[in-house]
Amino acid sequence: MLTHQGTAVLHTKNLLLRPYLKGDEQAMYQNWAADEEVSRYLTWAPHESLESTRQIVSEWASCYGSDTFYHWGITLDGLLIGDIAVVNWNEASEWAEIGYCLGRPWWGQGIMTEALQSVMRYLFESVGFHRISLRHLAQNTASGRVMQKAGLQYEGTMRDAIKHRDGRFADLCLYGALNGEWQAAQRRTTT
Repeated sequence: MLTHQGTAVLHTKNLLLRPYLKGDEQAMYQNWAADEEVSRYLTWAPHESLESTRQIVSEWASCYGSDTFYHWGITLDGLLIGDIAVVNWNEASEWAEIGYCLGRPWWGQGIMTEALQSVMRYLFESVGFHRISLRHLAQNTASGRVMQKAGLQYEGTMRDAIKHRDGRFADLCLYGALNGEWQAAQRRTTT
């Protein structure tokens, strides 16, 4: 049974994961939302204006009153640099799917792995999800490496599983982790 608690503030060694705040739109727009390279493998197109980003941040901020809304801004040294959220979940089967993105200047530094592990720990330990899954376009191998480093297992590739915004069908690679197995593996790597 799940114990929903909503978006809690999460601290890691290097990061602060927190709810979005009014005024975050400038950093979000500048650091990743308007960058075509960041959104190349995502379902959404780069934001065309700061106003688009402002509307999205406002929508998210209005959802934080719900204990079933899980959406964090990733900050490093006080600067908003990325996003991580539960994009889909199922109460009866106790699973959650996570999506994320990170500004290009911070790629390849272990930041997303650190953020993902923190969110997974929270969702497993505090909320009680049994399974967490993530998926990425097959061409986005860097995202697959993040998932592997965070302790998820590759479970297969779904052929032509999504129609990308450019109109072409694309394969999706699926990764998953089960609560007890993941937590046991995390304990082994920290001891």
